[in-house]
Amino acid sequence: MSNFLRRLKLLPWREMLQISALVNCIVVGLELFLAWGLIQSEVFVKVFKLLFASSLGILIPFAIAVGMGALAVYFLEYWQQQFLLNRVSLWVLILCVLLGLVLKLFLPIPAYLASLSETSLIGITVGVFWKGRPYWR
Repeated sequence: MSNFLRRLKLLPWREMLQISALVNCIVVGLELFLAWGLIQSEVFVKVFKLLFASSLGILIPFAIAVGMGALAVYFLEYWQQQFLLNRVSLWVLILCVLLGLVLKLFLPIPAYLASLSETSLIGITVGVFWKGRPYWR
């Protein structure tokens, strides 16, 4: 157990939190753009209702969560090249992205695309481990 805690301390926490903040900011930006579009355009409202009324309405939040997880791994690969990614660091990355979703709850922004839910947890996990497949060691 002591070895596990020592390895956990050596993870690049600051970089992972920054990456998860960036990923969550991208989603918040998309949600703000979506909210602006819903206010400004009646066509946008009709398309939005059509998308979310169909069976795609169930898949869109899952797909956004998968994209968030994959994007987080991509950014971690790009900016953190000196650190060896492994299974533990991928789980910590999932935790950091979920922490960003928890903090997003405090913002007065409607959660059109991503919110803290089981769907998001599963989607982020699938995205992180799908993109991070080479690092499963």
